[in-house]
Amino acid sequence: MSGLELESLVGIFGTAILPIVAIAAAGFALGRVKDVEVGPLNTITVYVLVPALVFHTLVKTPMSGTTVLTVAVGVLAFSTIMLVIAKGAGRALGQSEPMLGAFILAAMFANSGNFGIPLSKFAFGATGRSTAVLYAAIQGVLLYTLGTYVAARGTGGAFAGVRRAARIPIVHAVIVALAARWLGLAPPTGSTAMNTLQLVGDASIPVMLLILGIQLSETNYAAAARRVIVPNALKLAVAPLVGIAIALVLTSGVFFLGFENETVARVFVLECAGPSAVTPIILLGEFSGPADGPVSPTEFASTAILTSTLLSIPILTVLIALLEAGIVV
Repeated sequence: MSGLELESLVGIFGTAILPIVAIAAAGFALGRVKDVEVGPLNTITVYVLVPALVFHTLVKTPMSGTTVLTVAVGVLAFSTIMLVIAKGAGRALGQSEPMLGAFILAAMFANSGNFGIPLSKFAFGATGRSTAVLYAAIQGVLLYTLGTYVAARGTGGAFAGVRRAARIPIVHAVIVALAARWLGLAPPTGSTAMNTLQLVGDASIPVMLLILGIQLSETNYAAAARRVIVPNALKLAVAPLVGIAIALVLTSGVFFLGFENETVARVFVLECAGPSAVTPIILLGEFSGPADGPVSPTEFASTAILTSTLLSIPILTVLIALLEAGIVV
């Protein structure tokens, strides 16, 4: 690797990765020295901060309806393909419920919220943030519907759990924001309402990273470390390739869809390549069955989150360099 290439990677790490690591590390340290109750922080984030971020971003960002539909189709296609791959791999390894559900969720869903949004913002600016918010909003709907079903299979509560999605504020924020854009009822830029929404939404990024760090500090990964090797490989090696393939297909316009510009396509790939999502811990804790071995589904998911997050740092640094250079998409 030439000096210029090494300098580029160092610059990308310092600009896009290091701020995330620093804030999450502060949360990790806080979680180690203080008994921080993360539940209220999660509640504030889910019910106030993220809905404000989603509404403000979707209303203000000049994304065409075609681009929104393209990202939605891309996220749905990516999630479906990873579900099939993860389920096949889990079955081949002899996994059964409820651990199979934890295995699938760890490989299927990326941390597109409290990791992906800041990462995309630092790497690709305003377009990166808006695209990441859209990706996270769409994936959030899938997480609380399909993800709930996967977590609860075999317990009899799968479809009852899916009904909770109708009460998730992020779903409401997406619907209201798109309706406001379509009907022309969005508050004007610079108005008190939009400035307030922006202020509240911007607060979500550092809070999400602090929550991530606190959650990682509470993970006891010794017992499950070996068990997450395969889902980590699927999440960090296979998922980026699937994301790239989908982006290339959608960019080609074969299905009469298309990303608004190259940056949107690149952020889509970056979001697909992120580490395991945090939300499955909540879903598994509430809906999965009892553990049938030394490791519970939630311990498995927590270990996958911690290890995939740490392993993703060098991988995403290189991926951002490839995306910025136009080598990948």
